[in-house]
Amino acid sequence: MPTVAFYTLGCKVNFYDTEAIWQLFKNEGYEQVDFESTADVYLINTCTVTNTGDKKSRQIIRRAVRRNPDAVIAVTGCYAQTSPAEIMAIEGVDLVIGTQDREKIMTFVNQIQGDRKPVNAVRNIMKTRDFEELDVPDFSERTRAFLKIQEGCNNFCTFCIIPWSRGLSRSRAPQSVLEQAKQLVASGYKEIVLTGIHTGGYGDDMENYNLTSLLWDLDKVEGLERIRISSIEASQIDDAMIDVLNRSSKMCRHLHIPLQAGENSVLKRMRRKYTTEQFAAKIKRLHEAMPGVAITTDVIVGFPGETEEMFESGYRFMEELQFAEMHVFPYSKRTGTPAARMDEQVEEELKNERVHKLIDLSEKMQLQYAKKYVGQVLDVIPERDYKGAPGTGMVMGYTDNYIQVVFDGSEALVGQLCRVKITEAGVNECRGKLVRVLDGQTVREEGFELHSFVLERPKAIRA
Repeated sequence: MPTVAFYTLGCKVNFYDTEAIWQLFKNEGYEQVDFESTADVYLINTCTVTNTGDKKSRQIIRRAVRRNPDAVIAVTGCYAQTSPAEIMAIEGVDLVIGTQDREKIMTFVNQIQGDRKPVNAVRNIMKTRDFEELDVPDFSERTRAFLKIQEGCNNFCTFCIIPWSRGLSRSRAPQSVLEQAKQLVASGYKEIVLTGIHTGGYGDDMENYNLTSLLWDLDKVEGLERIRISSIEASQIDDAMIDVLNRSSKMCRHLHIPLQAGENSVLKRMRRKYTTEQFAAKIKRLHEAMPGVAITTDVIVGFPGETEEMFESGYRFMEELQFAEMHVFPYSKRTGTPAARMDEQVEEELKNERVHKLIDLSEKMQLQYAKKYVGQVLDVIPERDYKGAPGTGMVMGYTDNYIQVVFDGSEALVGQLCRVKITEAGVNECRGKLVRVLDGQTVREEGFELHSFVLERPKAIRA
């Protein structure tokens, strides 16, 4: 049986794409092996968000060549899309295919195995207008299924190379999304995470259909318990979106809304399409409409021109908004972006100091948010044995407002919808006690009062 090994760098979309490419190999009779093993084909899914991503991608490609010089070395992903010539120049590379035409990979691999002639299959991504459908019917070691509904981005932020590596925004056909969702539910998944490069932009290239329309259609899928949006811009959350988030019993009370900077002049240089005032107004509206909603965010620290005063102003702004968690990144130059050519680049040491300050703030806010739920009973879907160690007698999973909970339970609970009482709050994880399994069999039921984090939500208080 022929073998294939994968190495994926970068974002969750890349990991989804790798899973989809694996399906193509599996359908051709391949066995997947560890990347450090000897394989007939090595496929590296690259990242180009930063220059460091490019460097790391090249290192992994060379590692594969050394592992088995006779293997087919295939390279895909964002770095492959933006710099195919650089990759083709690496001795031993056989195939470069960017962020489109991945459905043709097996044809190229078979061709190369026959004639050993390298192939550069990268085309101009900016001319692509169709969504490339690559389904993933099963995710190894995951109880949450990711469903890619969108590709590309139209924003062109000054720090970002992604539009040039992924192209302009393209949406997956609604019927295709719904069919794939039903297949995932039939495979046993109770939670689906809608993902894309700019997920909230779903429907921008359609008439009279958008993400809100899709959410209402997904709400009707029988057997689906949870729908989570991987990320959405504040500007894309309108009253219609809030309505579906509030009225659908399946929508997770968790939104990841990128802020990137908490000071207006920095946002303007980033070419973000909002002010701090507009962002704060939208967050306030969400909290009013959905009490207890968990809002997480992304922040870039040390963007060119960011002074100490600007950073401190942003710090206070983030503290006021009380995020449930922040993902904090130091600004990293990306060759080819306007930000990389800007004056007043911030020194690395200063960036790192600011990063640590915001991480400390994030952990403080994360703990404050979790403490609100001590003593309450929330729904949790266990994902795995705690820390992946079989036999520990504990499992880990997430509430629908994205609190990570560890509680006593066997591996048999993985993937089941459980009711768990939160007993202890923590920064990265909380502790809980199993109350009940909601799949027909009562494992243990105590005399707890059942609370919900949104009292108006009937599903959350159903006993």
